[in-house]
Formats: sequence, C-alpha cells, structure tokens
Amino acid sequence: MVAVNGTRLIDRLMGQLSKLNLTRVVIVVGHEGKALMEYLGAEYNGLRIEYLVNPVYDKTNNIYSLSLAKKQLQEDDTLLIESDLIFDDGMFDLLLQSPFPNLALVAKYETWMDGTMVCIDKENNIVNFITKAAFNYKNVDQYYKTVNIYKFSKEFSRTKYVPFLEAYTKSVGNNEYYENVLRIISFLNSHDLKALPITHEKWYEIDDKQDLDIAEALFAEEKDVQRKYYGRYGGYWRFPQMLDYCYLVNPYFNESRIIDEVEANFRTLIAEYPSGMKVNSLLASKCWGVKEDYIIPGNGAAELIKALMEILPGTLGIIRPTFEEYPNRREKSDLVTFFPQNADFRYTAQDLMDFFAVHHADNIILINPDNPSGNFIPFEDVLKLAEWAEGKGTRLIVDESFVDFSIGWASNTLLHDSILESFPHLVVMKSISKSYGVPGIRLGILCSSDTQLITQLKQKVSIWNINSFAEFFMQIFNKYEKDYKLACEKFIAEREDFGQQLRQISFMRVMPSQANYFLCEILPPYTSFELVLKLLRKYNILTRNCSKKSGLESGQYMRLAVRSHSDNTRLIAALREIEQGAK
Repeated sequence: MVAVNGTRLIDRLMGQLSKLNLTRVVIVVGHEGKALMEYLGAEYNGLRIEYLVNPVYDKTNNIYSLSLAKKQLQEDDTLLIESDLIFDDGMFDLLLQSPFPNLALVAKYETWMDGTMVCIDKENNIVNFITKAAFNYKNVDQYYKTVNIYKFSKEFSRTKYVPFLEAYTKSVGNNEYYENVLRIISFLNSHDLKALPITHEKWYEIDDKQDLDIAEALFAEEKDVQRKYYGRYGGYWRFPQMLDYCYLVNPYFNESRIIDEVEANFRTLIAEYPSGMKVNSLLASKCWGVKEDYIIPGNGAAELIKALMEILPGTLGIIRPTFEEYPNRREKSDLVTFFPQNADFRYTAQDLMDFFAVHHADNIILINPDNPSGNFIPFEDVLKLAEWAEGKGTRLIVDESFVDFSIGWASNTLLHDSILESFPHLVVMKSISKSYGVPGIRLGILCSSDTQLITQLKQKVSIWNINSFAEFFMQIFNKYEKDYKLACEKFIAEREDFGQQLRQISFMRVMPSQANYFLCEILPPYTSFELVLKLLRKYNILTRNCSKKSGLESGQYMRLAVRSHSDNTRLIAALREIEQGAK
C-alpha cells in the first residue's frame, strides 16, 4: 500500500499482472490485511483475486505465509512475487518468455543489496543459496542477489517444493524464510531451478524510507527525473549499475596501491579518532609543500569554501557560468559578475583585469580550469592577474581543484611558499577529492600567506574537521607520488581520446577543456533535457544538464565528466546509438 511517486505498489503490480494471461492472483495478507482486501476487492481489471489470511504474521516469517498457499501452488504454474518490490514491466516478459519452467530472477551483486544471495554455474543452475550468516565479502564476485520474483511449474511445486516446505516447517518451525527450502533443494544436486540474470531492467526492494527515496528517483516521471537525481549530490552506488558522469574525479589514481594500504588499515582507522587541526596541518604541509602556517585542511573543499565566504568582507567578483557553491554563500547584492562574450565561454586574464578595473570587486574568485566551461588561464597569466589584484588591494581566490588535469600540470600550480608570500592577498583552494579521485574521504586544502586569515579559518572549523581516513591518506601519500604523476598523464591521454570521440557526434558541439570534463552544446534534434533523460532511462548513464545554470540559459548545454576508457567507451556507444536513432 506504500505509494511511490503517488502510485501504490499494489496498484502498479496489479496493473502489470492484469496485462498477462493469468487465471487468478492469490494474495497472502497479514498486517492491515482487511484494509488491503477492502481496497482491492475481488477483481482488478477483470483479473480474479483470492485472499489468504495469515493471522500470526507478527510471529511467523514468509515461509509460513507461502505455506498457506501450498494448495494453490500445486494447482497451477505460478509466478511468486514479494510485496515490497518495484520493477519494470519487462521483468515478467523475461520469466514468461524463458523456456525453463522454474526460474529465479537474479541480479549481479552490488554494494546496495541485502538479503538472499545465490551462486550459479555456467548453465545458470542455482548451486547454492547464501544466507546472511554465510555471506563472505571476499566472494562477492560470485554472488547474485535474488530479485524475489520466481516462476514455478505446478509439477515442481507438487513433487519438490511443497513436500520440502512441509517437512522443513515441521522440523524447523514457521519463523523462517521460504528461500531456505530452495537452498535445500539446490544442495541435492538438483538442477530444477535455474537463475535468470537480469541486465538493465530496473528494480528496487523497499524496506525503509531511504529505499523509498531511491525508488522514487529510479521510477520518477520524466518531468521530475533530473530534480530527484541531482538533488542527491552523490551516493549513486545505491543505484544499480549506474554510470555517474556528473561528479568530477580522477578515474586512475584509485588504481594505485595507496587504496590497498588504506583498506588494510580500515579497522584501525574506523575505530580511532583522527588527530586535531595542528597535526593535520603538518600532514597537509608535508603533502603539498606549503608551510604549516599557510595551510588549512578541510572536510572537502566545500567546508573551506563555506568558511571563507562567511568571513570575507565586501563584494565578490565571479565569472559565469561557474561552480555555484561560491556565489550561493553570498548575498546576490554582493556579487559582481563577468560574462564571457563568446560562444565557447573563453576568457583571459586580461579580460578579467579589464572588466574588474571598471567594475570593482573586493574579492575575485577564479576557478582554473573553470567549471563547467573548462577554460584555462596559463600559469604566467595567473601570476599577472595576482600581481594586478595585489596592486588594487583586491583578494584573488584561485580554485585550482582541476589544475592537475591540465597539460603541463606540475608547473601550473600556485602552491609554493614563494608565490604565496609574493602575493599576501592571494588564496589558493584545492579539492583533493577531484584531483586524487577520493571524494569519499572528504578532503580539501586552502592556502595563503595571510596567516591572520588562516588562523581565522582554523578557529571557524571544528577540531576534528577531517576523518581518520583523510588523515591517513595524507600520512602515506608521499610514498605514492609517482603513481599520482602516472595517473595524471594517463588521464590527459584519455581526455584527448574521449574529446575526439565526442566531437564525432553530430548533435554535440564540444568546447575545449583542460579539466576532467567537457562542456557540450546540444544541437537539434535534441535538447539537453531530452538527451540527459534518454541516457539515464535507456542506458543508465547520469549526465549533467547545464541549461538552467546561470550564464547558460540561452542555449542547450550539458557537462560530461571524463571517466575511465571502458566507461567512456560505453557512453560513446550510447551516444552513437542515439545518433543513429535520430536519422
């Protein structure tokens, strides 16, 4: 009776079942059973409904509920469906079109899954049911999760399943799971029950409010899809087999053994408090070669952006389109906005100096490379801008979260004591999550030779503002610097290849980028909304629609992250298939 996007699960399911060639639907009811029976009645769109009542639903488990239907199981071939599921209509087609009489729909194990797992052989025979107690994370590559939709022939129910069900409940009791009976049958070297692995069909099991929230995103109406996905700001590992092209991280450094070392120390790190600010400032200083008094580590760059924007006085100069976390932390009346006057949203240091010489701002934020445009100002020109700002008494904030993705990246950073000391009003921000591909540990740094500002910021954040995993990452990073350099070079080569592939798609105009993403103008016959929706619905690829972003409202734009070669190949294949469909 739970509603997903305004439609009750039972209404959705009965609508799906009424399209099939069924003789009846048997519903075992327990909690609020009377309300459900009154709501549905005796038939649904001509499909006859029978009810079985479990009066001790609160003292038994699903094995007892199913045993109440053992007579019906032996009278007909049966589809068995658990009541807390939401799934695509095509799930039933998979079952009914298969020639095998006894099937369990299964899905390759993913981290969000819980419950009964199975192992299958090369012929898709179920050879074992894995209980929660027997679950071993070292073996997850072999596991499939039961979707809890089954097809049983009446012969299987009569000769195998029901007799074992009766024997099991007599010997073990009624507070068990019906999958345990299937497990026993599989132990007898029986090949009666086959597994049918699903591919891209959507489904979700709704056990709690968080599951309901995810289900409402997975099965949202077209007009609500982007809002329900973008509003999550992450956590997309809980969405089956999704490729996330919105969030911008290095796809290669997490291949380094640094992750193995973090994993090897997981139990210690999760059980211990992290150090305070003084120790973590020392670690950050060691990692990025900046004096301890000049650096503050943060719980991601987002924490430092918030703190900085709250204490800086005066007006803020911004370039739009931009990463909105900066202007969102200020009053609109405080903003002085520069808009590039060209189709590719390119601009130079001189463009900024010319504009802000006329339109004064007390602080100017430069994201370099910029997000979402990918515009890049060379190192020497950034120094000229810093010198100009210093002469004007303007604080220049350079966010170089993406600079390590630029060509010649090692020579493009401002994180040097000599540079910071030459420009006391200069602030340099860097998201470690993005460059190093570790967004889960939440780590960023802010640097300036303005020690008074650094002290203010350190007083503003909590004493344990970063976690033990982030601290340990800084502790061991220098051992893996060679791996990081190789990852950056590998990334640059992949970006060039990916960019060439994207430019061959006829409905995309791809702008130059020195970051780990491309801003693309979407050309007819598609709009950016239509393309984002098509990639998500058909290919399970989440991309960013930028057309409502300030500075991009006049056209159709989307931003695509650069991921690994295999992921990028999957996206390119989807875009080419969409392109063929448009012809």
